[in-house]
Amino acid sequence: MKLLRRLLRRLYKYLEVFMKPVYKVYERWLWFQISEGPMPKHVAIIPDGNRRWAKEVGKPITYGYDAGYDRMKNLLTWILELGIKVVTIYAMSYENCIYRSEEEKMYLFKLLDRALNDLMNNSDVHEKKVRVRVFGRLDMIPEELIAKIRKLEELTKNYSDRYVNVAICYGGRQEIVDAIKKLVNDLISEKLSIDNINENLFEKYLYTSYINEPLDEPDLVIRTSGELRLSNFLLWQIAYSELYFCDVFWPDFRKIDLWRAIRSYQRRERRFGR
Repeated sequence: MKLLRRLLRRLYKYLEVFMKPVYKVYERWLWFQISEGPMPKHVAIIPDGNRRWAKEVGKPITYGYDAGYDRMKNLLTWILELGIKVVTIYAMSYENCIYRSEEEKMYLFKLLDRALNDLMNNSDVHEKKVRVRVFGRLDMIPEELIAKIRKLEELTKNYSDRYVNVAICYGGRQEIVDAIKKLVNDLISEKLSIDNINENLFEKYLYTSYINEPLDEPDLVIRTSGELRLSNFLLWQIAYSELYFCDVFWPDFRKIDLWRAIRSYQRRERRFGR
């Protein structure tokens, strides 16, 4: 199956040059399909496949990370164009920060530093009042990056029109454990009673609790690369999210792939467990 996917991707790249006119027609047709439908308020992204994409094109892994970062900048532009209010990006997992080589982690932290600088100087962030939040086990990243993260968060803290959440060294299980620790501390200090504990209260202890509107839970989760798993991402928040798995590596993710995910979302009947 993986060999077949690889062959299909290569065939598509050869045909892509000749298909550009058809592609433009298809893009307009796809936009016609989704433009009047309900847009998700919160989209979460698992941008998987950078390393495999680099290997497939015969480049070093770092080339894949660079291409993936460029694609992420494209995605944020597309998200803003659609009017989607919240996007959460799974930039690095908790497991990445434990098991990847030091050399690879340092390169990823270098990309993070570049991303923070780009966000601070991005005119769209300030014009569209985008609040940026970075969360996860930040004690696992260099201190100078933590300082820059806090600076960016301070710079955008009064914005509330849009939200960009970036998960770094993040794990859903670890988030729930951290939330329980904070909740238990409040119980011990008698800031709350055990009778007060319910789902709504518990959500206030999660990393995403800073969002002041009922948008904590993603409406749509998109994962690229064809892998059908969640990889410890937002385990509490995505209990009722719609899941969309895209069979392209992240650096090859296009605007039409996002629009297809939106179309799939619009065609589903959300029941929230009922």
